[in-house]
Amino acid sequence: MPRITINLITSSVPAAKRYYVWDVSPMGFGLSVFPSGLKSFVLQYRTAEGRARRATIGKVGSLTPDQARQHALEMLDMIRKGGDPLENKAAARSALTVSDLLDAYLASEAFAEKARSTRETDKGRIGNHLRPLLGQKIAAKLTTEEVKKARRDIVSGKTARDEKTGWRARSIVKGGEGAARQSMRIFAAVLSWAVKEGLVSHNPARDIDNGGDGRREVVMRDSDDYRRLFETLTRMETDNRLRPAVANIIRLIALTGARRDEIAGLEWREVDLEKRLITIPPERHKTGRRTNAPRVIGLPVRALDILASLSPEAPTDLVFRPMAMDESGRIYPPSRKGAPSRINVTNAWRKIRKEAALPGGIGLHGLRHSLASHMAMQGAQAADIMTALGHKKLATAQRYIHYAQDARVAVAERAASSISEAMGD
Repeated sequence: MPRITINLITSSVPAAKRYYVWDVSPMGFGLSVFPSGLKSFVLQYRTAEGRARRATIGKVGSLTPDQARQHALEMLDMIRKGGDPLENKAAARSALTVSDLLDAYLASEAFAEKARSTRETDKGRIGNHLRPLLGQKIAAKLTTEEVKKARRDIVSGKTARDEKTGWRARSIVKGGEGAARQSMRIFAAVLSWAVKEGLVSHNPARDIDNGGDGRREVVMRDSDDYRRLFETLTRMETDNRLRPAVANIIRLIALTGARRDEIAGLEWREVDLEKRLITIPPERHKTGRRTNAPRVIGLPVRALDILASLSPEAPTDLVFRPMAMDESGRIYPPSRKGAPSRINVTNAWRKIRKEAALPGGIGLHGLRHSLASHMAMQGAQAADIMTALGHKKLATAQRYIHYAQDARVAVAERAASSISEAMGD
């Protein structure tokens, strides 16, 4: 019998039926090769009662051959002492609660690979909605109906709350359809991961109909919207109703199409004024953990002027530093997302949006969609939009092309209607 190595695993091609490749040592340790191409490490053994059993140690890719071999040795030691790895695994699985499962997921590599902002959002929905409603249930016995009930409870606002958590700090949790939809998507992903890890045998959230998010079509309509936005920022800043740092963050988001956290968390080492570029490292942008590539943002002249007007400090310092204390000398609390804390522009944006009479419901992320939509209306191709906004998939950028086409049709229809009226039709 051969010794199981990476080369042997690679050369073990799938066949019409599942087959096994057994290792020379320890006895019973082997490789299972499925017709689908899936490969797993296994251990064939007999219990103290003489019953033949076969346990899956782990999938190839999640364990190296040496790691799997070590697991096999530990399992054999348990068997010699009268134990049964499969029974122990079943017992542990039957006692595993949803809360335990959520903890395991939050400590997993799969979760760590997500972008920082995504991790924070997921933690919030897990802690605010999933854990309170499902945490005490046994994971292996969880049913689709129980998951559906949890979804209905989130929609109805059962997990909503508004609590004061400290000076100038509140914890506001909202329910509703959107919160339920996103929470269920996260839960389905957690359970899918748990199935792959062998922690549960089924995913009761997989087939729940969560509906769609709809298209985000609330964007800046034209140059008048932008004019009112920038005039409002200047007026509020001049009247001391808006901090210059907040105004500049919003200006840069509008001018570059960058994400809020990319600008609020911008460090001086990420800014190159000579090359007119911002380079966001992989760990700080949405798709960076998957692509391991930085996101490069070009700076138009007005954006360059904003950054050039500031005084660069240490390379690792934030470009837009939060205010350390208020007029009374009270220190602002640290960000829940970790040090250094960052400026929160969300509340200010609501006031700006109202005073500037911008399209109803447009958020800061809507400024990003606005730039992409106007690029498309000016003839930019999907690949250009994908590069400018840092999208991972071409299809994401392609939707702005469709939006631009719809907008052009609407403009043409309005023009034709005016002409028809003039002609007396």
